[in-house]
Amino acid sequence: MSTSKESDLTAAVLLYAVRCLIEGDQLALRAMQFGPKEVEVLQQLNIADLYRTDNLRGHCLQVQLDRVVFWQLVERLRQQRESDQLQQTLLQADAPQEMMRSLFGLGAKDYARWRRLHGFTAAVGRPSEPDEEPAHALWLAWQALAGDDGDRALTGEDYLELRDSTGLTMRTIWCLTQRWATYGNPEGEPTNDL
Repeated sequence: MSTSKESDLTAAVLLYAVRCLIEGDQLALRAMQFGPKEVEVLQQLNIADLYRTDNLRGHCLQVQLDRVVFWQLVERLRQQRESDQLQQTLLQADAPQEMMRSLFGLGAKDYARWRRLHGFTAAVGRPSEPDEEPAHALWLAWQALAGDDGDRALTGEDYLELRDSTGLTMRTIWCLTQRWATYGNPEGEPTNDL
């Protein structure tokens, strides 16, 4: 059976109102202009009644846009989309699970699921030890981003920048930068021991 956009809207709002009623959200019901008589009718609605709204060609609603909330919602959706894209880029670059947990709160199960879903193959074992020159280049690039004391937390974009500028693997970069951030480097030179 084909539905109209009006009936879809009515069904969605009625379902929302019933949920507000079940959860005891009287403020939301009042904001939608549901008074005591309408609440009493809502209590009597059943699933078949909601299904029957498909036959309606009109609606009983007065919809208006709250522009402030709308633009906040749009901005939040944009930020989430960019975060999702960054996570996928980092996963494809073989970012270690600990990095993804630290940056995005991604747990081990979700990390493994996303890698399998996208067919990303993970490196096995410890990250390779960089030669002195790329390790020194990483040290300088890391200090430029994190500050001389390493007190600025790096973002996912920063780690991609380090990978692009040094040619080192994401796992090697994460391992070394975490060590430097935690223990520092009294000699001011990168260590090569992983």
